[in-house]
Amino acid sequence: MKAEELFEGLVYEVICGNQEIEIEHIYHDSRKVTPNSLFFCISGVHSDGHSYIADVIKKGASCIVVEKDVAPVENVLIIKTPDTKAAMGVISSHFYGDPSKQLTVIGITGTKGKTTTTYMIREMLMAAGHKTGLIGTIEIMDGKTVTPANHTTPESIVIHEKLRDMVDNGLDSVVMEVSSQGLMLSRVAGVEFDYAIFSNLSRDHIGPNEHSSFEEYAMWKSRLFTMCKVGIFNGDDPHVDIMTQSATCKIIRYGMNGDYEYRAGAHQLYSRNGHLGIEYELSGIKNGKIQVNLPGNFSIYNSLAAIAVANEMHVPFDKIKEILTKIRVKGRVELVPISDQFTVVIDYAHNAMSLESILETMKEYHPKRLICLFGCGGNRSKDRRYEMGEVSGNLADLTIITSDNPRFEEPLAIMNDIKLGMQKTKGKYIEIENRKEAIRYAIMHAEKGDVIVLAGKGHEDYQEIQGKKYHMDERDLIREILEEEDVKKICGYNNRYFA
Repeated sequence: MKAEELFEGLVYEVICGNQEIEIEHIYHDSRKVTPNSLFFCISGVHSDGHSYIADVIKKGASCIVVEKDVAPVENVLIIKTPDTKAAMGVISSHFYGDPSKQLTVIGITGTKGKTTTTYMIREMLMAAGHKTGLIGTIEIMDGKTVTPANHTTPESIVIHEKLRDMVDNGLDSVVMEVSSQGLMLSRVAGVEFDYAIFSNLSRDHIGPNEHSSFEEYAMWKSRLFTMCKVGIFNGDDPHVDIMTQSATCKIIRYGMNGDYEYRAGAHQLYSRNGHLGIEYELSGIKNGKIQVNLPGNFSIYNSLAAIAVANEMHVPFDKIKEILTKIRVKGRVELVPISDQFTVVIDYAHNAMSLESILETMKEYHPKRLICLFGCGGNRSKDRRYEMGEVSGNLADLTIITSDNPRFEEPLAIMNDIKLGMQKTKGKYIEIENRKEAIRYAIMHAEKGDVIVLAGKGHEDYQEIQGKKYHMDERDLIREILEEEDVKKICGYNNRYFA
């Protein structure tokens, strides 16, 4: 593709070179540069792509995109644009044939609920015959391969390449988690969104290398609604007006406390044979009883957002309801039904706010005992350990302190920090460093009506120790525990879940 075709829609100036040259590859990583390629000079936190210009030219780069003043180079096309990150999105889109224009693109932003809502929508669309891809916190699904995700929202060059793969693999739609960082760093530049969802907003991602204030955090979230055709908003969120005030899209609202297009009423929690969920009456554009196979009031909001998108895309209502009765999202309030006597939940809660949310949700079901098993990551803020210990001590009847990803720290040192937070409370706790043994203890000592929350790992299938990642999936640990002879002798266990 000719370079000048890639620059369509950009504001730029030519420092030197010929715009008629052919570009065969595009890169933002100087180590990957090949002949006849275009290189983006990204000014990052730890390195500056402008310092690699000489290196990439030696490797054969024929076009350089910069945002700083640089000297002309003979026989190399150099263009200057105000923001190379934003330019990378636009150029990547053109290079891969503007794939977002060939897909129905659904973006989801908000502090909590993005991942669960993403999977709900995908399952609904798939049930209706839509071939749907996914880009999210856990994984990327392009129709042929499933790739573990490194970021909630990947770099724009990766997004457009994956969207191209989805089109080539015969997909017609994609659901994408859109983080505030992804918006601030222009990772979704060049993507044309058909639908965008706002779930909720609370204080998060504020600090060094993230957002300077809550106001800035909210501002970046709101940008998504200047990039879509239809915006679907949680009308009950106290910050919804910030999201809608600059929106340029059609507005649809959902919630429980207003005259919205999609409204939930008469909701009630249910607990049946160790399984937790929620039911409500849907009214507005669609009417009927909804049963959600996930616990907590937040499952109402997540399901309403999914229902709104699915209905806008003409998914039959019976398909929508059916999916919600069996939805399961790995590591997000994931019920592991191994017993009719008690409940086991795996959740990614790895900070005080998310741990408090999951524990408060479980308490709403009035368990006989609420048991919380968790650890904290090494080489991270100690404040998180103190705070999580205090939250669990205040909310759980028993806390099992164990190991998470110790990284380069000693697990027992991390556990001692958690205890400092626990000791501010009257909560009971025990310490079992080995995570499998900790889970085994929880299962072996569970009583009828208990809820056991395994917090912190969620979808992760590894444990990081001294710089190496070792396979460790809590589902595998549970399966192995259930196969032990002394566990088999205890009544009430159901190993069919793993069949």
